[in-house]
Amino acid sequence: MRGAETGPGRSQPLTEQDPRLYQIAVLAALLLYGMAWLDFDVGPERTMAILGTALATQYVCGRIWGLAAFDPRSALISGLSLCLLCRTNEPLLAVATATAAIASKFALRWRRKHVFNPTNFGLVVMMLVTGQVWVSPGQWGSAATFGFLMASAGCLVVTRAKRVDVTLVFLGTWAALLFGRSMWLGEPVAIPIHRLESGALILFAFFMISDPKTTPDSRVGRMLFAGLVAAGAYVVQFVLFRTNGFLWSLAVASLLVPVIDWLLPGRRYRWPSAVAPTETGLGAHPDRERARFPSALERSSA
Repeated sequence: MRGAETGPGRSQPLTEQDPRLYQIAVLAALLLYGMAWLDFDVGPERTMAILGTALATQYVCGRIWGLAAFDPRSALISGLSLCLLCRTNEPLLAVATATAAIASKFALRWRRKHVFNPTNFGLVVMMLVTGQVWVSPGQWGSAATFGFLMASAGCLVVTRAKRVDVTLVFLGTWAALLFGRSMWLGEPVAIPIHRLESGALILFAFFMISDPKTTPDSRVGRMLFAGLVAAGAYVVQFVLFRTNGFLWSLAVASLLVPVIDWLLPGRRYRWPSAVAPTETGLGAHPDRERARFPSALERSSA
């Protein structure tokens, strides 16, 4: 039954299982396919180094910050995403990127919620600091991009559409901006369509901007956030003429999430597999936090 509790020995319905498990499977399958058939510029040694570093950093930080148990799932998602996106000629820089990504979840927090998506933070910081780390956006090819799109879309079903609003608003806004620009410039429709055929765009839309731990808590806030990220990416790419507009825009927009949560409060997201709060060192009572920190709207009506 839908309302029945899940006890030991009972399996959860597919739509109530932890969505991170499906995400890990999709990302791992794409990585294996890319390494075996698409000649991704990342070998087994680099992959193991990134994943091992991500898991080790998760474990060490968990001990330092006093987590009750080691949970590898989020670290695996960040590590697999870095394997797909992060490129550098220096293995140590790849390791440093994974370390920065996972450590940011623990060190950079606001009201017990990490500010930046870990993968996004690691990539942006290393690109800024070193100049020797870059992102490879066009490595999938059309067939792999379509297959990845289908698999990513399936993730919406498995996660019960908890963050479908972010993904759909971002993709819709980005597509509207691309087609609107092409119409204004008199470009053929094939140009914006080609710009949408990007594996990096799909990875960003389904696995990065939709991160439930870094997006605003309310639905209206998430929709506003997604629109801001799309608009910011457009400015970076077509006004400032810089690459990786999605990553830069998300990093800047993430700083606005605490403000959005303050103006438009909502219920804090918790992974469905979490029966009880375990992040004792990081805090796990968002409802109590809302009571201590009333929103601007609540203050004005008081």
